[in-house]
Amino acid sequence: MKIALCQINPIIGDIEGNKEKILSGYKKGIEDKVDLVIFPELALIGYSPQDLVEKKEFRDAVIKASNEIAEFTTDVGLIFGAITEDEDNVGTNIFNSALLCYKGKIRLTQNKTLIPNYDVFDEIRYFESAKDTSLHHFKGEVLGISICEDIWNDKDYWKKRLYQHDPVEKLVKQGATLLINISASPYSYGKRFARKEMLSTLTKEDALPLVYCCLVGAQTELIFDGASMCFNDKGELKQLGKKYEEDYLIFDTSEDYSRVENVEASFEEEVYSALVLGVKDYCKKLNFKKVLIGLSGGIDSALVTAIAVEALGKENVEVVLLPSKYSSEGSVNDSLKLISNLGISHKVIPIQDVVDNLIELLAPSFEGKNHDTTEENLQSRSRGIILMAIANKHGHLLLTTGNKSEMAVGYATLYGDMCGGLGVIADVYKTDVYRLAEFINRDKEIIPQEIIEKAPSAELKPNQTDQDTLPPYDLLDSILRMYLENNKEFNEISQTIGDSSIVGKVLRMVDFNEFKRRQAAPALRISNKAFGYGRRYPIVQGWRK
Repeated sequence: MKIALCQINPIIGDIEGNKEKILSGYKKGIEDKVDLVIFPELALIGYSPQDLVEKKEFRDAVIKASNEIAEFTTDVGLIFGAITEDEDNVGTNIFNSALLCYKGKIRLTQNKTLIPNYDVFDEIRYFESAKDTSLHHFKGEVLGISICEDIWNDKDYWKKRLYQHDPVEKLVKQGATLLINISASPYSYGKRFARKEMLSTLTKEDALPLVYCCLVGAQTELIFDGASMCFNDKGELKQLGKKYEEDYLIFDTSEDYSRVENVEASFEEEVYSALVLGVKDYCKKLNFKKVLIGLSGGIDSALVTAIAVEALGKENVEVVLLPSKYSSEGSVNDSLKLISNLGISHKVIPIQDVVDNLIELLAPSFEGKNHDTTEENLQSRSRGIILMAIANKHGHLLLTTGNKSEMAVGYATLYGDMCGGLGVIADVYKTDVYRLAEFINRDKEIIPQEIIEKAPSAELKPNQTDQDTLPPYDLLDSILRMYLENNKEFNEISQTIGDSSIVGKVLRMVDFNEFKRRQAAPALRISNKAFGYGRRYPIVQGWRK
């Protein structure tokens, strides 16, 4: 069977726009004389639609568009993801569905069986599980169609499975000759390799070819990397879609393609590409033409600026330098060097007069109190006010520059450097920020070496460095990875690190600063446990006092 995979980048809720993408891809498949054209999970509405599916008007529009797409079909088959409804007196009556259409009608509706409810997934809030799985005979093949999570429960690959049922195993036992999975699988580093290994194991053990069509694009914090995969019945990967961009590829089950071995690039290349896509799509889908960044002379804001230029072009990136009396001459000069290297426009707005006026204004209210972080944070908050004002006046998107390590321990200032609409590197540890900076400089110096080599500092008081109050970043990040991503607790982390006092201090900082993160901009997700939607931790709690 000759199959076209249409790896599209939909916009959530843009039913008409997404419908046109589906029809356009289908027309191309007809021109290429394929037998079947396949689109990803929820291609018609985007992933994840969240509470949009609770609106009857929205659901009606989806059903109408699905029928219009079906009416357009010829004898060439079409599979795309949408939502469907069923009427009974139990549950939501809404399903995450794969629709198989040809000759003007929807011929099969296969609903998703395994409804994920972990990490960034909350589908059980909206969708019911399929009541059954069905095969469909089409052009000499017996199609076994599944949706995303349905294929992530293979007993031959997983030592511990999340679900009792395996809908794909059932399709195989029923007599499927070709497996098709439409997917919207958010990316984190290492996941594409895991996908490939799992699907290879499944196809090898079941001795069946598999077509896996994956969504691409960024939807707020979630990044979908595409990289659709086609396997033969020996478990060999034969076709791989483009990464981080839309693609159209053809897989003919009767042809012998060269085997694809490498599916994932280096950490730096993958994460950089994901973050660039995240910024590009966030701006495009929300119609922001330009972004604004507060440039401090530090490595975090430098990295965010370089990513923004790659995503949007230098003409669409503006930076503002906001020096105070504690800003070093080197920080200003290093920023100007970065600006020159990138060819971007900038403004310099000194903030010391603003800070001095605020301190004078607040003096009666601060009487009897010693100077502390309150006065330090007035600098950051003054910068936040100025940056937000410029962004508002010109309709720019202000990007935040806090990294994951800072966000974890509360080292980013609420209503200050946390101001903005998108956390570009809020899921990137500080040690990985340096790795990305070196990657950007792989061919020539873009981020000045002086910025990379200087000791990290908020520059809110004389001779300040981050390590005045934080452990060295390599140690801090080791603790944070164990706590945030591996779900380890105090005793186990302390045994590994060997210093329980530092571990206790770090974990208390992480827990105490949950209230800040709850108010933060959405963070582009590149790890398997990012702050925000995928990590739900109580603000008020007594586990660690």
